[in-house]
Amino acid sequence: QVQLVESGGGLVQPGESLRLSCAASASIFSFTAMAWYRQAPGKQRELVASISGGGTLNYADSVNGRFTISRNKAMTTTTLQMNSLKPEDTAVYFCRGLRGSIEYWGQGTQVTVSS
Repeated sequence: QVQLVESGGGLVQPGESLRLSCAASASIFSFTAMAWYRQAPGKQRELVASISGGGTLNYADSVNGRFTISRNKAMTTTTLQMNSLKPEDTAVYFCRGLRGSIEYWGQGTQVTVSS
């Protein structure tokens, strides 16, 4: 069974940067779209950023201009570059891959922004 594996979370101070990465456990397993979601304590999971196979990008208003999503050409990995982090960005970040109508999710990685 193919899984998505995230990495790169951690504890940073406000204004600092982090880079999250996500890859399928089977390197030849590609997706038609990939995205990052996050869930803060007591809140619903929300879309942060997404990218399609054609390169169409979509960002939540709260991160637009600060975060950048990218993917490799084969659509097997995705990266989320997070700059100018704020305390309200604190959450568990999840990677999602879409292959046809089937969704695949990672286990999540914690991002904490605190002074």
